Amino acid sequence: MGRKTKSKVRVWIALLLLAGVIAAGAYAWWASRQWEPARAEYPVQGVLTGEAEGIIDLSALRTARADFVYLEASRGEEGRDAVFGRNLAALAGSGIRHGAVHVYDPCVPADRQAANFVTIVPRDPDLLPPAIALGKLASECGDPVLEAAMESELTTFINQVEGHAGQPVVLKVSPAFEEATRIATRIERNLWLESDFVEPDYAGRPWTLWTANSRAINPANGQPMRWVVVQN
Repeated sequence: MGRKTKSKVRVWIALLLLAGVIAAGAYAWWASRQWEPARAEYPVQGVLTGEAEGIIDLSALRTARADFVYLEASRGEEGRDAVFGRNLAALAGSGIRHGAVHVYDPCVPADRQAANFVTIVPRDPDLLPPAIALGKLASECGDPVLEAAMESELTTFINQVEGHAGQPVVLKVSPAFEEATRIATRIERNLWLESDFVEPDYAGRPWTLWTANSRAINPANGQPMRWVVVQN
């Protein structure tokens, strides 16, 4: 076999190996978008959705076997999810349990945030417990007073939302927020934790909800969704 022939063979082998690596990577990416925890271990599973995902498709949710839906509703003092009202109306009478999420801003007084939430989220005993998303740190506000008062203000907000909803809230705590505040052991409420593909343990106590795949896609329509499971 001549040098040119050997060189061509090596090139072809390298190209085939590269193609194999690309194909394996593409499959791993596709599989990760389809992944959900085993139903035998977590029978109740659902989605978190908001304006980033758009208007919900009830048929597609049923195809994905979503047992419940959490809708992003409000943010801070004035922020409101652009599709919350339409999604809430679409779920009414669907038989799919659903609830609302408020994204908490430690830089804004609790009463103003509570006013925003109760204005947009109806007082409905059939709704799931409201969830408070805790991700932004008080240290980002640039005000030491706000940082020192964070837990007190959060407690005030929780009390006002629970008074409106008539049931305890769920604390949706990000890893960074928990590391900075240890809020999971300071305020006793059910926890919603986040960790793609691996069961989270960063709160130091059991969780109730787990965002298990934040990059999932709905098999029915190919649209993105954040997949959440319940621990009994």
